[in-house]
Amino acid sequence: MTRKKDQAIAEAQETQPVSGAPQERVEETPFEALASICSVLVVGLFILTFLAQNFVIPSGSMEKTLLVGDHLLVDRITLAPPARWMPLVHYREPRRGDIIVFIKPVPDLDASGQPQYLYLVKRLIGVPGDHIHLRNGIVIINGVAQAFPYAQPTTPENHNDFLDEFPSVPPYPQPGGATEEWAVDFPNHVVNGDLVVPKGMYFMMGDNRHDSLDSRFWGFVPRANIIGRPLFNYWSFKTPESEYDQTGLGARMAWMAHVALHFFTETRWERTFHVTR
Repeated sequence: MTRKKDQAIAEAQETQPVSGAPQERVEETPFEALASICSVLVVGLFILTFLAQNFVIPSGSMEKTLLVGDHLLVDRITLAPPARWMPLVHYREPRRGDIIVFIKPVPDLDASGQPQYLYLVKRLIGVPGDHIHLRNGIVIINGVAQAFPYAQPTTPENHNDFLDEFPSVPPYPQPGGATEEWAVDFPNHVVNGDLVVPKGMYFMMGDNRHDSLDSRFWGFVPRANIIGRPLFNYWSFKTPESEYDQTGLGARMAWMAHVALHFFTETRWERTFHVTR
């Protein structure tokens, strides 16, 4: 009886898989590998097209809030027009004080005379219906002086009548400054010394108030031009402002080599994942 029992146990053990035994490896087919790569690309393209976008700060118009060489992740959803196919997403209208990425309403011209529509980042100062004026650099909206502690202060040394007493001094066309279109349209929006923001438009200014080409120079930003708002700074590298004016292949290659050699020493590590406000 004992011998039969031992034989049954042995047979049962033979039918069970042996733990630790090497398992047969299933190789991924080329088609499966291609499908995996395509899936990653589709997800990445969807994120960059509809949800988020990379943006690099090329100028000092937002210092000290944003520095040249800051690399930002931009939220493209919150300020987008509501979509029925994404009903659970939180949407809202742009608010005063938001830092906004938008398409410049007046295109620049390249060397061949073709229009270039640039992406800019500024702070939203006025929403539709607001009455705006500046007195000694202080922004006054609807009769109330605004506290903008992040903005460059106005001093006797940097005071400029056009910039700090806006709109008391009308803009005039100048190279690299006010556009002719804005200079002509400007009087239509001034009421009792205030600039009145029209429906569907927004007024933008840089935090570096005396070194910022903004709505004071080229006018209002249409709602349709607003792309999104920066969420955080995922990488910041010390970069001269002139670097982003370089277009030649040799200059770009030289800059890439510089970044590779000085990545650890010239990265602003304290700004990594710094939330943008």
